[in-house]
Amino acid sequence: MDANAKKVALRGITYGLYVVGTKDESGVNGFAGNWLTQTSFDPPLVALAVKADTRSQKQIAASGVFSVNVLESGQKDMAVAFFKSVEPEGNKLGGYEFYTETTGCPIFKDALRFFECKVVDKVERGDHYIYVGEVVNAGVHRDGEPLTLKETGFNYGG
Repeated sequence: MDANAKKVALRGITYGLYVVGTKDESGVNGFAGNWLTQTSFDPPLVALAVKADTRSQKQIAASGVFSVNVLESGQKDMAVAFFKSVEPEGNKLGGYEFYTETTGCPIFKDALRFFECKVVDKVERGDHYIYVGEVVNAGVHRDGEPLTLKETGFNYGG
């Protein structure tokens, strides 16, 4: 296989860019994620890929829950804040205020909307693990257009 052709072809998959919230007994965390898709209407299911052996992946494996915060077009800075490790400072992560609801995972006030999931299946292979989550709670903070990976000029894939 031509390695460059593979990279270019796989980068043709379109993505959003989200802040995913996680938790375990040690506390809450968040990371910028983009490998996410809805997989079922009834029940409402999503599939999320998470880099293996990271704090967030280990928290999802331990707690069986995660939240997805849909960012607004133009919120590149918020996404970038979660490209690196963050530590809670009161009710803030990466400098952004959050609260919790059903799962106890961070829901960011600055996000357009959010949904919370409980893990119902997993595939632990490769350098990213896939978690299938059933949506157990959702909310809308305001109307707007979601942030896309293309808008940021970033590439993650290939």
